Amino acid sequence: ANGIRLEYETFGNPTRPPLLLIMGLGGQLIHWPDEFCQALARAGHYVIRYDNRDSGLSSRVEYPWKIGLVRASAASWLGLPIRAPYTLDDMADDALGLLDALKLSKVHVVGISMGGMIGQILAARHPERVKTFVSLMSSSGNPRLPGPSFKLRVRLATPPILTDRESAIRYSMETLRLIGSPKYPADEKTLRAKTERSFDRSGFSTGLARQTLAIIASGNRVSRLKQITAPTLIIHGSDDPLIPVAAAYDLARHIPGAQLTVIPGMGHDLPAPLLPQLVDLILSHVRESEVSPSQQPVHGAWLPATAPPCTPDAGDDSAEADGAPV
Repeated sequence: ANGIRLEYETFGNPTRPPLLLIMGLGGQLIHWPDEFCQALARAGHYVIRYDNRDSGLSSRVEYPWKIGLVRASAASWLGLPIRAPYTLDDMADDALGLLDALKLSKVHVVGISMGGMIGQILAARHPERVKTFVSLMSSSGNPRLPGPSFKLRVRLATPPILTDRESAIRYSMETLRLIGSPKYPADEKTLRAKTERSFDRSGFSTGLARQTLAIIASGNRVSRLKQITAPTLIIHGSDDPLIPVAAAYDLARHIPGAQLTVIPGMGHDLPAPLLPQLVDLILSHVRESEVSPSQQPVHGAWLPATAPPCTPDAGDDSAEADGAPV
């Protein structure tokens, strides 16, 4: 699709309404938790998750020049042109190519972080292909918005020294702790298991810098947001240290008719205790677009395979956290 190869997986019945999940910066399709995808499929959706270009098992993009992210950020601030191997528009074309390959004419789109940015472009440029849009912890690229916390700024500006599997895993775990949800911290065992799975599937994330450059080169998307006609739900954590919650209010101001839900104690991850709430929010939003105002949306679709049909308490601090990198 679009000149590259994309790795994808599906859940559920292909005849059911399709729902496309777009992952964030440096993330892989497995960072959409399996139980999250299964819950959406059990609720009656054909769920598609995929690796963006330069991540996971999808194509790596060759680029002959050294990537200087600090210089690119400065150029962006000054309004100067930025040379990049691709932009978010190209990544939106990747998503469109995947939909074409799967013969899906119109889908519900859920994008997280950078995936939300890709979803914005897809919904703005191809309104006929996007039935509803859910933006998770994302941003418009508005330069007036506050940026990451100081600790994250320092970390993002300092290239890591990754010499082997263990050093890469430790670095990833430390980063996930910094961006994680304060109210739902990931336990060490779960965090390591997820990080090891990610590394063993794809190795070092060599495409991270190129994806970051794509975000910088794509600039401010505020003027494009008004072109989004799909019913839009914005979900953001109140304690997101990577993309502060001000970005959510900014999106809500500029996307026509958008609804906003801010989740207390949530950072820039997908903690397990919040997955039922996130599933219910997405399903309610999707169903409200499909039923008449007199009909009520269906809730309680979170049915873990190992538990009886009930919705766990999303506010239970004793529950284990997930910590999927985005």
